[in-house]
Amino acid sequence: MLPRFWRKIKYRYNLIGTKCENCGRTFYPPRNLCPECRRKSSIVEVELGDTGVVLSYSVVHDAPESMKLERPYIVGLIRLDSGVVVTSQIVCDPEDVRIGMRVRAAFRRYGEDGEDGIIYYGTKFVPVEE
Repeated sequence: MLPRFWRKIKYRYNLIGTKCENCGRTFYPPRNLCPECRRKSSIVEVELGDTGVVLSYSVVHDAPESMKLERPYIVGLIRLDSGVVVTSQIVCDPEDVRIGMRVRAAFRRYGEDGEDGIIYYGTKFVPVEE
């Protein structure tokens, strides 16, 4: 379990984007300025939610050294229920993934710097059991 200090870093472990109150567009990763409205933009933070559907995916068989224990693994485009599209790893058997599948964000290990190094965590997606 992560210490509370690390869990409270909202951008690191939560899906938080920004929304332009002028035109209504939502951005992820967060932006300080709307590319459409520019100086007229009024940017606010928004939680993007943690569920969505798989729009597209690829099964990676030739993985970099840091991911070789996870291969084959799945990388997909996920349209969150808030409308934002994110790219993320989908954690399931490659035989089970399909376009349109419901998924939810899950806190998972990304990797580490050597045997005694820092362990990195972040958001991946897992199938929603129906």
